[in-house]
Amino acid sequence: MASPIIAPSILAADFSKLGEEVRAVANADWIHVDIMDGHFVPNLSFGPDITRTVDKITDQHLDVHLMIENPERWVDHYVDAGADCVIFHVEATEDHVALAQHLRAKGVKAGFSLKPGTPIEPYLADLPHFDLVLVMSVEPGFGGQSFMPDQLEKVRALREAIDAAQLDTLIEIDGGISEKTIRAAAEAGCDAFVAGSAVYGKEDPAAAVDNLRQLATI
Repeated sequence: MASPIIAPSILAADFSKLGEEVRAVANADWIHVDIMDGHFVPNLSFGPDITRTVDKITDQHLDVHLMIENPERWVDHYVDAGADCVIFHVEATEDHVALAQHLRAKGVKAGFSLKPGTPIEPYLADLPHFDLVLVMSVEPGFGGQSFMPDQLEKVRALREAIDAAQLDTLIEIDGGISEKTIRAAAEAGCDAFVAGSAVYGKEDPAAAVDNLRQLATI
């Protein structure tokens, strides 16, 4: 199995020193950027400008998670801002496959996410169109929530489908990932792990990244 991918979420960073916070996790594999519009989810975060700023700070893979309505209207702004992978919610779009094809045609990776209450089974046949699936193990919209272990059933279903079809699609998990939960997520079949307070809530974020990666190595 490939080395686990650790993706610190800058939603948990100190925005008064964003450059320092991003550079503090230079050993991370990806940087996760959460985009919230105050409509699809109740919270509001940031947009393409912050994404573009982070892209200027680092050469790390930018993993951009759009928790927004009508993602079709906005994806190109994030592609232009430097996103390497754009993840949108299946609940927010009428044609998730067409949007994935559009993103791939623009030269970026395409990912979809789904809320805890949305079943994965209707989307398993569409996996060849996607580079990544992001399983939410909390309700999207706010950081610091508790991990929902029942969401690992989705991960297992994805792992089985991806392996059976011999796909390269990655499984990412986001929500409540910490030293206590990351191993269970890895054992269920996750490849990539978004961590907010478990990285930026620590005195040494880089050491926290290394520790999470070690715990997820199975």
